[in-house]
Amino acid sequence: MSAFKRAVHRPMHRRLAVVGAVAAGSLLLAACGDGGDDMSGMDHSGGSSSASQEATTSPAKGAFNNADVTFTQSMIVHHQQALEMSQMADGRASDHEVKTLAGEIEKAQDPEIKTMQSRLKSWGKPESAGMDHGDMGHGGGEMSGMMSEQDMKDLMAAKGTDFDRKFAEMMIEHHNGAIEMARDEQKSGRNAASKQLADDVVKNQAAEVKQMQGILDRL
Repeated sequence: MSAFKRAVHRPMHRRLAVVGAVAAGSLLLAACGDGGDDMSGMDHSGGSSSASQEATTSPAKGAFNNADVTFTQSMIVHHQQALEMSQMADGRASDHEVKTLAGEIEKAQDPEIKTMQSRLKSWGKPESAGMDHGDMGHGGGEMSGMMSEQDMKDLMAAKGTDFDRKFAEMMIEHHNGAIEMARDEQKSGRNAASKQLADDVVKNQAAEVKQMQGILDRL
């Protein structure tokens, strides 16, 4: 006789006993789960939470190479200077389009800085590789498009149309430097999230360069 047939012909009282035992076991487990104080050392949602967190951070934790690290470290510094320049527009710029663009640059690049800082942390890499603004002078430093300390002082001292013109000229060069760095990342990088950021930089900052050139043409 097969196992299936033996199960079918098992006496009713034995089958009821098995069902009762299973039901009792389920009730016991449910009772244990309700005892939050007694189960404080067991986080039943921990698996889901960890999985969710991993899904959020996995792009940054994915495969990366030295080009990704260098791009991320450099772009943080580059973005920080763009924020400094944009913040100077408050109280100095006179052109409405310059004021609006400065606000848009600040709004876009500040979150990107935070994202890149988090990415480096997840990689176990330092935020800085010994770079600072003073080491990357206008046109002749390690990082393309960075303004020198004197450039920043000149921009800060300018007002009105003079500021508008200087801001547009300097930010065009600054953006072009960022685009050059992003294209290097597109070619040499490995990390998907970093390469996506590079794509965004090329697309968005190229559009802003075109807009600022239009501002210069009418000033």
